[in-house]
Amino acid sequence: MSYIPSPTQAEELLKQYNREPFHIQHAETVSKVMGEFAKEYDPDRVDFWRTVGMLHDIDFEQWPDQHCAKADKLLRELAIDEDVIHAVVSHGYGICYDVEPTAYMEKVLFATDELTGLIGAAALMRPTGISDMEPKSVMKKFKDKKFAAGCSREVIRRGAEMLEMELPELIGKTIEAMRAE
Repeated sequence: MSYIPSPTQAEELLKQYNREPFHIQHAETVSKVMGEFAKEYDPDRVDFWRTVGMLHDIDFEQWPDQHCAKADKLLRELAIDEDVIHAVVSHGYGICYDVEPTAYMEKVLFATDELTGLIGAAALMRPTGISDMEPKSVMKKFKDKKFAAGCSREVIRRGAEMLEMELPELIGKTIEAMRAE
């Protein structure tokens, strides 16, 4: 019998496979962003979106070369619900795995995973952090390929296209989500 973990249970699972504070913080950030997007697009399933965000990189720290493939196997062994598994592994579509994001929530995860890293890096460069950050300042950093070079601009662009959003709109919504209490 499969189940959908609560966001708290998902965090406990994540911490069984991740020790690095960076990976845990990234999962917490993506979970928060997913929850904020859910409030607008799927308000009855905020916890589901947050759980997916928390678990999306459950395998990355220990098995970076098998990212998403290992998550697929691991989450099945843990009897996690198929909808959670599909959502988690689909964020690697065209990068490291061949499961396409089909649900709107999956497309949000695909679009915001890398973007939260870029925004977070940009916030670290500002004396006021993210509190008064505007999309135009992130767009400036987005165009600088040397800045936060590990954040794939192509993945962020593809995610915005999947969501049928202009990049500044997606950036603005993600900033707001990261700022939310």
